[in-house]
Amino acid sequence: MKRSVGKLIQNYCLIVLGSLLYAVAFDWCFVPNGIAFGGITGLAQIVNASLPWAPVGTLVILFNIPLFLLGWKLLGGHLLVSSLVAMALSSLMIDGLAALYTFPAMEPLLACIFGGAVLGLGLGIIFLQGATTGGTDLVARLLKLKLAWLPMGKLLMGIDLVVIVAVALAFRSLNSALYGLVALYISTLVMDGVLYGLDNAKVAYIISDHPEEITKVIIHDLDRSVTYLPGEGGYSGASKKVILCAFKQREIVVIKETVRQVDPNAFMIVCAAHEVLGEGFRSYHQSEL
Repeated sequence: MKRSVGKLIQNYCLIVLGSLLYAVAFDWCFVPNGIAFGGITGLAQIVNASLPWAPVGTLVILFNIPLFLLGWKLLGGHLLVSSLVAMALSSLMIDGLAALYTFPAMEPLLACIFGGAVLGLGLGIIFLQGATTGGTDLVARLLKLKLAWLPMGKLLMGIDLVVIVAVALAFRSLNSALYGLVALYISTLVMDGVLYGLDNAKVAYIISDHPEEITKVIIHDLDRSVTYLPGEGGYSGASKKVILCAFKQREIVVIKETVRQVDPNAFMIVCAAHEVLGEGFRSYHQSEL
């Protein structure tokens, strides 16, 4: 019980951190440099431009109400509660930071690079806690139920692209849209890196005349499991055992050196693995992104 309470507190502390990063990116990089922002926050930018007395954060909360009502049945109470907290915190922090300090403009290219990176980091942290900031993040989470094979960053990029174009049209600024696209792309890369990049893993396919010796060393010395795949030489027609082995990024040098020592003539293909689930790696959870 104590462990679950501690885990819950940790999750919400990280949601606070992610929300703060989200607000800092918006107030520090996007607003003072006129860079188009995607999602519900971008729509709030458009309304705020016409109605300056309406704070962006407050508008975001109002726009999110129907989306939260829609997502309640589909996503469940826990995700909606944590998302409500993240949305409220990020929105209030946007208004709070804007009231406390007016950030000066900077070089637009630097703004979209650092703004996109900080935004992607904040969103990635929030998503890792099973929450969203509402708006198009919530829409992307709903779409993820049907399009489970698409990374969250790619889903968000498609949705936010439409909003960025709308913001650029409203402000009549092509540069605003172009910088917004750069920031969106960077935030997508950083977000997917936070969500999926921690599993930096490789897969090796090893073809050798000494598969048993290589297997023995990999299993006993490197504590990695292997699988044999049936193969056949295209020229010789001889049957081959193809060794399949998944391993961590940091083990790549050891794996290659091990294979070279056992069989210098071995043929080895090393591929990047997007995700590796199972023994020795992380476990799969049904509700994960």
